[in-house]
Amino acid sequence: MKLSVVKELLNAEVLTGHEQLDRNVTNAYAADLMSDVLSSLDDKTILLTGLTNTHAVRTAEMMDIHSIVFVRGKSPDEETLKMAETNGIVTMKTDMILFVASGILYNEGLRGAVIVR
Repeated sequence: MKLSVVKELLNAEVLTGHEQLDRNVTNAYAADLMSDVLSSLDDKTILLTGLTNTHAVRTAEMMDIHSIVFVRGKSPDEETLKMAETNGIVTMKTDMILFVASGILYNEGLRGAVIVR
């Protein structure tokens, strides 16, 4: 699924990476606890989270996750957005809660991220 489709489905506002909305994602990981995200394995994963600080971007960078959707209408600060831009991470925000956003993306074909145990 292209990130441009994710944007439309979630009625999201693109914060960084406007020129990269043609990227494809196949999986989603929904979490506010970034240590959980460290178990994911696929660079075609989109992260959905309510955590809006630099820790979310650092985690995404470490795991080669190239797109983040901030839920519940939360907006990251300028430092977080600058870090995302520097690392080529597309960021968006939606007013939807995590459960609803995840359900919509699942219903449209995204699957859960691959977990390494």
